[in-house]
Amino acid sequence: MSSTTISLPSTKRRVLADVLPHSLLMDIVLVFAGAALTGLLAQWEIFRTPVPITGQTLGVLLAGASLGAVRGGLSMVVYVGAGLIGLPWFAGAASGYPAATFGYLLGFIVAAFVLGLIAQTGRDRHVMQAIWAMFLGEAIIYAFGVTWLKIDLHVTWALAVEYGFSPFIVADLAKMLIAALMLPAAWQLVDRLGRNR
Repeated sequence: MSSTTISLPSTKRRVLADVLPHSLLMDIVLVFAGAALTGLLAQWEIFRTPVPITGQTLGVLLAGASLGAVRGGLSMVVYVGAGLIGLPWFAGAASGYPAATFGYLLGFIVAAFVLGLIAQTGRDRHVMQAIWAMFLGEAIIYAFGVTWLKIDLHVTWALAVEYGFSPFIVADLAKMLIAALMLPAAWQLVDRLGRNR
């Protein structure tokens, strides 16, 4: 009697970070690199308004989708945790507990994790699918951020949306599009280099 093993296809696909040699040390480096990228982009001021519009959420989108769920989520935990304890890499070189905007930081963690899950299905490899993934990531950030803002400031939903959504949506749509174009382009480069095995 012979035994046969059946291999079920895995629904988890590689994310961009998986083209690098895998080790625990590499995972740690990638987590910190995702946090550092977000901190660096948070200092990039796109528009000057009463609340500056920065590249911060672009870092969240890129880290989540390129690192995968666990590493992407952990990179935002590092980003938020380090900023809370004093590293000045929140928007505008701020640090500490930002009471009114803390919801956005929580949204960064959830959005990066969810985008990582989506990337693990291969939906970061085509522009249209990547656009929808990035749109979902932005929606998660706003859901947490605007809700927290409403509760913290004790304002109506209309005012929370006016303060925490309306001034930022155009720039965030642009960042969403940039991320959705960058990831498939990165995958094309990986394919050309023969690393997508």
